[in-house]
Amino acid sequence: MAARLRCSVQNYEWGRRGGDSAVARLSARNSGGEEVDSEKKYAEFWMGTHESGPSFLVGDDDKGGSLTTLKSWILENPEVLGEKVLEKWGSDLPFLFKVLSVAKALSIQAHPDKELAKMLNKTHPDLYKDSNHKPEMAVAITEFRALCGFVSIEELKYVLKYVPEITDLVGDKDASKVMNIKDQDGCEEVKAVFQSIFTKLMSASKDAICELVLKLTSRLQAESKIRVLTEKEQLVLLLEKQYPADVGVLSAFFFNYVKLSPGEALYIGANEPHAYVSGECMECMATSDNVVRAGLTPKYRDVQTLCSMLTYKPGFPEILRGIPLNPYILRYTPPFDEFEVDHCLLPSGESVVLSAVPGPSIFIVMAGEGRLQIGSTPMTYEIKEVELPAKDDVMKAKEGDVFFVPALREIKISADPAGALQLYRAGVNNRIFG
Repeated sequence: MAARLRCSVQNYEWGRRGGDSAVARLSARNSGGEEVDSEKKYAEFWMGTHESGPSFLVGDDDKGGSLTTLKSWILENPEVLGEKVLEKWGSDLPFLFKVLSVAKALSIQAHPDKELAKMLNKTHPDLYKDSNHKPEMAVAITEFRALCGFVSIEELKYVLKYVPEITDLVGDKDASKVMNIKDQDGCEEVKAVFQSIFTKLMSASKDAICELVLKLTSRLQAESKIRVLTEKEQLVLLLEKQYPADVGVLSAFFFNYVKLSPGEALYIGANEPHAYVSGECMECMATSDNVVRAGLTPKYRDVQTLCSMLTYKPGFPEILRGIPLNPYILRYTPPFDEFEVDHCLLPSGESVVLSAVPGPSIFIVMAGEGRLQIGSTPMTYEIKEVELPAKDDVMKAKEGDVFFVPALREIKISADPAGALQLYRAGVNNRIFG
């Protein structure tokens, strides 16, 4: 038994335009033929229960009438989540699944931990609309670029030595503190120095930032005529074109520049700074939309909160490449209970069976055509609102189709003889089931 979903799209300013966006193509197919607007920017395709972008249950013969949200259906039928998920998170999906199409850098941001999320939601519910934390993971579909986490002490020393505009702003006193740090120095000292200079940068006046960004870009443009700029320097010039005179242009020197090849993944914990720069990815996260921003954005900037919440832990982030479950499926498992992601690529005519798991899953077909056969499991409750068959259920699957599969269901995936079938699955991290 499974439910076909109609999902929501977000048209943010940083999204890819029209047919260049995987989000646009998937959304058009998922909606049953809605035309893609070539001038519109398509940023995110949401699959889950978050109220800012709900998914709806539909049948194969749906005519576009009034639909039941996945969230309300789960509330009526909480057993579809499985006993362990229901016990740990209540009657809601603990994860939110997305496709992202990024043409322009997203904001310098971080997501609060649970304690801070509750406080922000209570004091500023208009800005922070839920009380959950938001650890997340991005699995690259195309080459994907991002800023993530603070650079090492060695790289920060290099920045302060060769980027005079940063040193001018943070001052000689703080710059000297960084230069005097030794590898064996304690983490608390490193954190204190990082926090001091980063807060000073992010809190600087608009006039000071404008002057230093102009000075920096002018210098780099002149030097580009006599030497090859570093990748970080090239990125800084790109960010300045996208967000002129923005503090985020300077702050990029503090963050690791991560370049993912298709199939590689990056995970981001609470209170870690990051900004996606370009490319397309699958993204999975805890069910939340809390974002604290402080640069590269026209939206509200909460500089004080961001600078006070960050971990200030230096070092390059871990890159996941997936663990093979069989010849056709890779699993990406971040250190978060709420989710994991599988990537399935089936050659034409082949089939694969996914064993029943104790939690729910959401599948999206990215390319090709095939079938999902959902095995039957004895159920001790009545499914309400939408009738789903109790026996083995065979559902046609094509690009743009999204399915919700309840807990304890074996799934057989088959690709049509005409071509390969590619899909992704999001589910609860298997580690919580022991």
